[in-house]
Amino acid sequence: MASTIASQTIFRAFRAAPRTGLLPRPQPAFRRFFAANVSEQPRLRLGSTAPNFKALTTKGEIDFHEFIGKSWAILFSHPADFTPVCTTELGAFSKLKNEFDKRGVKMIGLSANDISSHGEWVKDINEVASTNVQFPIIADADRKVAFLYDMIDQQDLDNIDQKGIAFTIRSVFIIDPTKKIRLTMMYPASTGRNSAEVLRVIDSLQTADKKGVTTPIDWQVGDDVIVPPSVSTPDAKKKFGEVREVKPYLRYTKI
Repeated sequence: MASTIASQTIFRAFRAAPRTGLLPRPQPAFRRFFAANVSEQPRLRLGSTAPNFKALTTKGEIDFHEFIGKSWAILFSHPADFTPVCTTELGAFSKLKNEFDKRGVKMIGLSANDISSHGEWVKDINEVASTNVQFPIIADADRKVAFLYDMIDQQDLDNIDQKGIAFTIRSVFIIDPTKKIRLTMMYPASTGRNSAEVLRVIDSLQTADKKGVTTPIDWQVGDDVIVPPSVSTPDAKKKFGEVREVKPYLRYTKI
């Protein structure tokens, strides 16, 4: 409800801008976003279907759902090309490509610049990180995908820049083969992400799906897992073997 009111308030402010001179006139893509029926804006809850889109990338035009196919996927956004934090992040993710491949995960990045800029920036990333970026990077100069996935900082919306377009923050979406959103992370533009944590969460999600368990804090592959409260201790012993009970509601086992 609050986001609906905020969107309506911002849109009214933009409509008033040409008359009052208080705000810059927004670019057409930005106006179309706020002009859309609020009920049509997707709610990106865990378990909801990841919105589909078509976009130009460094690997050609894609349909996002077709790109995912029957794999897992991570979609991660960046504020802009040729920025220092983004360069370190893309270099780190590129170096982990083999690890993501082992888990059946496709990577796709997004940066709020056009495709020609992306191509030159990738050269810098490869040089700085001694890598070879192979996953696609979406060109999102008009913020179409950024708005679709709510990769926007509210403070930036409230203080829109002179181009009439908002800054894109660092978001991460983990999406499963059924196209459901399984995890979201949002970082401010000033903070680089933790690539190891993205891998850890994927391991946890895939283990939970396959084994019917949950994972405790700081869990890593090979550590004990937790028996879900919905499974009785006798049933857990039949399924997993040894069960270590710390509390009736906190029981560990090995897989």
